[in-house]
Amino acid sequence: MKDWYKEDLAYIHDAGHSDYALKSAPGILDILTQNNIREGLGVDLGCGSGRSALELTKVHYQVLEVDISESMIALTQARVPDAQFRVESLFKVDIPSCNAVISIGECLNYLFDKDNTAQY
Repeated sequence: MKDWYKEDLAYIHDAGHSDYALKSAPGILDILTQNNIREGLGVDLGCGSGRSALELTKVHYQVLEVDISESMIALTQARVPDAQFRVESLFKVDIPSCNAVISIGECLNYLFDKDNTAQY
């Protein structure tokens, strides 16, 4: 899976789309709190550069970051070193028992992922 979002595009995505993840985080945290979910593991599918994960870890969630791009995971590892990481298609990942699963942005629409088929 080395063909997706190499270093240059990962950097551009991080610099250009960070606000989307950052502005989504308070709403996600509110939804979790409203449902009495205040701790535990959160799985971030299509995690990008880890902006959402950082916000989750600030309030003491554990995070599993999943992205098809090794370069995106590298940015996430630098930003949130205490998270768990998987370079894998979000359509194939074995999601462990967790308290929440999030997916921010357009990652469900990526057609370059050969696992994104009409079956899903």
